[in-house]
Amino acid sequence: MSRVLAHGQLLRYSRGERGYTAKFEAKLAEKIGVDHVLTVNSGTNALITSLAAAGVGPGDEVLVPAYTWVSSALAPLAVGAVPVLVNINDSLTIDPAEIERRITPQTKAIIPVHMLNRPCDMDAIMEIARRHNLVVVEDACQSVGVEYKGRRLGSIGDMAAFSFNHFKNLTSGEGGAVLTNDERLFVRARMYHDPGSFIRGHERSNEPLFSAMNFKVSELTGAVLHAQLSRLDPLLERMRARYPLMASAFEGVEYCRISPHSDPDNAVALSVIFDTAEQAKAFAEARGVERLIDTDRHVFTNWEAVLTKRAFHPKMNPHNWAAREIDYSAEQYETTLDILARTCRIALGAQFPIAIMRQRQKALRRAVLAISSRG
Repeated sequence: MSRVLAHGQLLRYSRGERGYTAKFEAKLAEKIGVDHVLTVNSGTNALITSLAAAGVGPGDEVLVPAYTWVSSALAPLAVGAVPVLVNINDSLTIDPAEIERRITPQTKAIIPVHMLNRPCDMDAIMEIARRHNLVVVEDACQSVGVEYKGRRLGSIGDMAAFSFNHFKNLTSGEGGAVLTNDERLFVRARMYHDPGSFIRGHERSNEPLFSAMNFKVSELTGAVLHAQLSRLDPLLERMRARYPLMASAFEGVEYCRISPHSDPDNAVALSVIFDTAEQAKAFAEARGVERLIDTDRHVFTNWEAVLTKRAFHPKMNPHNWAAREIDYSAEQYETTLDILARTCRIALGAQFPIAIMRQRQKALRRAVLAISSRG
């Protein structure tokens, strides 16, 4: 960052390919295994940019899991489409069987969200999408760098969104990225994120210029991300190494089980699902544990702006031109609410020495066994 300040060129495109943002994009593309990366100013705007680039708009429906950060549902609204919520399964990710049930003639895209570093069942999702000619935008904001069956998340769908906010695997405080292997989608994303794209000296394209937003980052953000990138894989490896240790706390316990994982050999996240919500609530009193229903910011029942179908202006509300009334009643999503009420997330403590995590494993073992003694 000091070099950026010394140069005095803080604009993203001021130094071209020599800039830190461009260098970061090239290195991230290589690491994830995609042809194109575009850095933007948030994960939310990465989702919006991806949908706009893919041509999702008024009259379209976008399938979104009922357990995610609210931006996954707000992004379709931002491009004039409407989100259709889909139940999750025990993996804490969108249920492919429920995707099939929610598809209508208006469905244009699926946003599978890799929650809490847990990959969706992308094999099943991509098969469904190809069969129904749907766009897949991976929301990998909470799982930057995570692997799924030999590929990195964000390299599987048509497009993907990363977030680099303070709580993510790779952080610049705020920031995000759009990823794709499709040249046309990349060009459209680059246009949409920058109203001045026509003066940047980009390689000429046959794609007609259209009106745009301003989601660019500065070179300061690019410099921070460039410096952070080398820390990503060591972080994930520490979580991967701690997974079997922490999972061993639940061996032989009949009233809870490890939540299923779409690629258990690469697991870097641990959660357990109990037989009852009361057992999960009791276990959540332990250090380093949180019951997912209690982290209400990710539960659809708290997304007031989505559920009330309000927009900043009535004539800009996508629900007014949707082909049908979208029902967000909680009764449709009892499966999701039940899973979240019975599931606890276990911190893997990548920031702590392994000796401390061994102590925590013993504490978790005592806590889970104590639930049995409570009857």
